[in-house]
Amino acid sequence: MTEDLTNIRQLVRCAWANNELAIRYHDEEWGVPVHDDRTLFEFLILEGAQAGLSWNTILNKRENYRKAFDGFDAERIARYDRRKIQQLLRDPGIVRNKLKIASAVENAKAFLRVQEEFGSFDRYIWQFVGGKPRVNSPKSLKQVPARTTESDAMSKDLKRRGFNFVGSTICYAFMQAVGMVNDHVVDCFRYKL
Repeated sequence: MTEDLTNIRQLVRCAWANNELAIRYHDEEWGVPVHDDRTLFEFLILEGAQAGLSWNTILNKRENYRKAFDGFDAERIARYDRRKIQQLLRDPGIVRNKLKIASAVENAKAFLRVQEEFGSFDRYIWQFVGGKPRVNSPKSLKQVPARTTESDAMSKDLKRRGFNFVGSTICYAFMQAVGMVNDHVVDCFRYKL
């Protein structure tokens, strides 16, 4: 077991993966293509909640978010009323920002409309990269953009469809999280996986 931990620690990773939770997220999830609608919705909500905060804050609260937001069931969230929103505002396990919580409810409604129109959110969202991941080759984190023309287009279209907290930078972080783009640095062991 000690040998396994030593090997894990010796792997070359993207520099932002610098604590146990971030390392696990980096190694197991970040940049892995996601096609499950519920998981895509989870990341859309979490990326919006992260606005102005560190991703580590959200990772530390992720399990609390899953409980507070009914496992990111968009149909249930779309029905949240004022009383439920007030309950969420008192929950110390999540980011208690009224605009971000209200936006999660509105985003659930918009998400369901997109599913109805396209058959799945997956089919809709992956069109912004032509259905397959974009593989970048950054040598350092400084070469990773905060936004791209694809994230600009996604942001614009999501906003047109009634989504909130979906600026281009948030959309690009979402694209990285769900594997629409591979921004692992070239030396990272996850780059080629």
